[in-house]
Amino acid sequence: MTDNNEAHESFWVDLRGATFGQGYLDAGGIRTRYLHTGTSDKPPLILLHGTGGHADCYTRNLAQHGEHFDTWAIDMIGHGWTDKPDVDYEIDVYVEHLKSVMETLGFERALISGESLGGWVAARFALKYPDAVDRLALNTTGGATMIPAVMEKIKQSTRAAVQNPTWDTVKARLEWLMADPSVVNADLIACRKAIYEQPGFIEALEHILVLQDPEIRLGNNLTDDEWAAIRHETLVLWTSHDPTADDSVGQRIAEMIPNARYALMQGCGHWPQFEDPVTFNRIHVEFLLGRD
Repeated sequence: MTDNNEAHESFWVDLRGATFGQGYLDAGGIRTRYLHTGTSDKPPLILLHGTGGHADCYTRNLAQHGEHFDTWAIDMIGHGWTDKPDVDYEIDVYVEHLKSVMETLGFERALISGESLGGWVAARFALKYPDAVDRLALNTTGGATMIPAVMEKIKQSTRAAVQNPTWDTVKARLEWLMADPSVVNADLIACRKAIYEQPGFIEALEHILVLQDPEIRLGNNLTDDEWAAIRHETLVLWTSHDPTADDSVGQRIAEMIPNARYALMQGCGHWPQFEDPVTFNRIHVEFLLGRD
């Protein structure tokens, strides 16, 4: 995948095939940043990023998904360049923000896909608002584990990058996500660094990291019965080198959800959509189109 990185030196290379826009919308009073591609005559799709992340984690996927879907990647509440209210961001806060985004966009129903924290939010959203979800994609999703070493690593590496956002600290935080660290390019580092340098982001980070507290995490995780209550057609996608949990976690989630299918991507870490976009886009688009 090093060669793949050499062909993707810039977000602009990734987006050259798409007509896309960046903008802001008001979602229940939260100024929310988005990246958008596709047209309103296509089925709506919303993409949700992970902890400390932002919509740009989908730059290698927007062009391909915009061919088939009215595609919106958002900065979730407290993240990216979206507003950061002074509250702890437990999962229902993200769920209600997503609901407000859909209401602002006029979507009664959408395809929902989330990576890591985004998958956790998507799963909870599907349980709370089942009629608002078409198909559901859970990419290296959170919401099913309680691994102290991983939780501590997320807290330490993210705080190191946010409290001292140098090129090297931000690069190290991003490289931890990948099986092949060379995939982390300059555009991605610069984008994340600018986000972490925003006034107030240090304070927002502590609201984000509450889900790494064992007691709070336990109260937000899905129980086995809740996973089993998800009735939507669901893709559970995992990777061979995910640093947050091995593929047995993904397999178990897929076994609990009645209408789920499981896909394992080789040679990727926690961001398969960025690390191997060709494979991810093929699997993801085929599922969302119902061709799986």
